[in-house]
Parts: sequence; structure tokens; C-alpha cells
Amino acid sequence: MTLRLDRRTLVSAVLGGLAVAALPLAAPARAADVGEIRLDWATYNPVSLVLREKGFLEEALKPQGIKVRWTQSLGSNKALEFLNGGAIDFGSSAGAAALLARINGNPIKVIYAYSRPEWTALVTRKETGIAKVADLKGKRIAVTRGTDPHIFLIRALQGAGLAEKDAKLVLLQHPDGRTALDRGDVDAWAGLDPMMAAAEIENGDVLFFRDAAANTWGVLDVREEFAKAHPDLVRTVIAAYEKARDYALKNPDALKSALAAATRLPEPVIARQIERTDLSQPAVGPAQAETIRAAGLALQQAGVIPADTDVAAAVDGLIDPQFNPPAAAR
Repeated sequence: MTLRLDRRTLVSAVLGGLAVAALPLAAPARAADVGEIRLDWATYNPVSLVLREKGFLEEALKPQGIKVRWTQSLGSNKALEFLNGGAIDFGSSAGAAALLARINGNPIKVIYAYSRPEWTALVTRKETGIAKVADLKGKRIAVTRGTDPHIFLIRALQGAGLAEKDAKLVLLQHPDGRTALDRGDVDAWAGLDPMMAAAEIENGDVLFFRDAAANTWGVLDVREEFAKAHPDLVRTVIAAYEKARDYALKNPDALKSALAAATRLPEPVIARQIERTDLSQPAVGPAQAETIRAAGLALQQAGVIPADTDVAAAVDGLIDPQFNPPAAAR
């Protein structure tokens, strides 16, 4: 995923907007026109695992004859790529990653918070001698570009007076990042649970820098076009997510079982991920906006987001609370 806003992206966005504006007489799509809803599932989104396993959405959509298709996302970057390419309608990402995507022309909306996690930290092996962020100068760091761990790494480096260029970033998907750390191919890794929990418990790897407040929320994104055309279906998806979230909270063993089945990781690893994951706050609004805005401003200061970008306006355009679950919104 490209992190910078270039002329081609701007032209495409403008032309795309004009194309839509040129079709004012097009009839709005109806739920009856939809034969399939496409969602992702991800091990960093535990609620999605329960939703997929229990079939709550399939059950809700069956009377309308609408099928459900699931696609695995290995990271926020992949979920956002799938959304941008129209391969899925709903995708799981970190809030700050969603902001970067929208700034770069990906027309998505944040409509639900599936978790408030501490899912990323900076990880190293015990023998590297790395104990603080400043020790990363000149070191090789595995990271998945365009994800919360990447954003977390940039902010951590920034806090230590360093920039991305002061280290050697090795771009890998999250599971491959852990493997590279295990093999000694890199000195550190911007980790993501549950792989990070596995590295911590199974290998004794060290989470040498943690900052829970710098982890942005786990959010469900929807293609803006889909949300405008099918608001009732968006509400159906959110209601099914709420059913799965409630089930996960009331049946923690079932949540652990779903995670274990998806990751094939042992119970202690699953337990470590769950203890760092809060599933109790699904409504989106000021809380998510504050953390995403702070991340966006830090990234702008680091030169990742163009200096002339109105970050606050981008955040306001990203978060859409109209689909908040009624009980959670009260």
C-alpha cells in the first residue's frame, strides 16, 4: 500500500468523484440486488473468528437469499488492499492504518470497533542486546508496511529522536516477520498478536518497548460505496458482529477455541493475546478519533503523511457513527 499521496492518486480520486457525480439518475441499489456479502476474517480480529464459526451473519441473511464469502486478511495492509480493489465489502484494520488508506484515496469508512487491543510492541531476541528504541539505530527491523505495528514503530523511533532511515526496515508480512526474527535475519520486529504472544511465550523473545496508548483501535471498515447503497445490510452485519462479540464475552472458552483453531497456537499463547484485548467498547466516535488523530499527526510530523494534509478533517471523514449498535451508543 502506498503511504504517500501522489498526483496520480489525486487525479484518480477526482475523476472517480466526477464519474459518480455524472450519474445522478442511477437507481439506488437495493438489498435484493445483492447476492453475496464479502467479509474478511483475521487472527488479530477475534470477533471475526467467532462470527465466521457460529454463522450468525449467514443465519441473518438467509431469508434474503444473500450468501456470505470469507477471505483471510494477514494484516491491515491486506484488508485495506482488498477493500480498495473491491474484493471484500468489510475489512478488519487498525484505526491509524485506515486513516492512511483513506488519505491515499481508499474510499472507506470506519463503522465499528471490534477491539481495543495492545496488539503491537517492538520485539527482539534475548541475546541481541537491544533494550530501548535508541538501540535500533542501524539495526534490521521486520515490519509490515501500512499496519499499526508499522505506525507504532515510526512513532517509537520518532520518540527516540530517530527516523525510518536511521534503521533498516525489512518489509515482510507479520508471520514472516516473526520467522525472520527467529532465524536471526533481523534484529527486531514490529510485532502483532497472536504471533507476538507466540514469540514471547515459545521463544522467550522480549517485548522491549510497549505503549498501550499508541496502539490504535481494531476497527471494521466498509467500502463507502457499499455503505451508501446498502445501509440496511451494513446494519445487519453490525448486528451479527454484536451477536458474536456478546457470545465471545459470555463464552471465553469458545473465543479461545476459535483463536486456537485459526492460529493452531497453544492455549497459553491464546490466553496472552486475549488478556491484551478489550472487546467491550464497539461504538465508534470520539475515543477512536482521538487516538487515530494523534497517530496521524505524529506520522505527519515524521513525513509519512504530506504536510498539507488536514489530518483532523481526514479523521472526521473516516469515522461514521451512524451504524453504531443502539445499546453501545447509549
